Amino acid sequence: MSVKYTEDHEWIKVDGDTGTVGISPYAANALGDVVFVELPEIGLELSKGDEAAVVESVKAASEVYAPVGGQVTEVNAALEDAPETVNASADGGGWFLKIKIADASELGDLMDADAYAEFCKGL
Repeated sequence: MSVKYTEDHEWIKVDGDTGTVGISPYAANALGDVVFVELPEIGLELSKGDEAAVVESVKAASEVYAPVGGQVTEVNAALEDAPETVNASADGGGWFLKIKIADASELGDLMDADAYAEFCKGL
């Protein structure tokens, strides 16, 4: 299982043709206390870069973009009652959605963990 990152601070954990999507701890920390999460509908078809979810914090609202295209197969409904999970476990239990990856070659445009860490140092 590999994890890839976008410049918009989303991560995707790939297992076969399914990707679990969330925001990085860096993004969760920058947002501050998350108070609301809007999740997509199961079955929604997304293209790479489409708005997939919305996360609101005490500081701001921010879109979560699809790191790859595909169909939403599952959402983390627990976030509706416990949005603070995004802050507590951004790269674990705070995931937003699962997507059936339409084109695995799109993963090649994303960063691995080391490249993402370097990217964040420059911010």
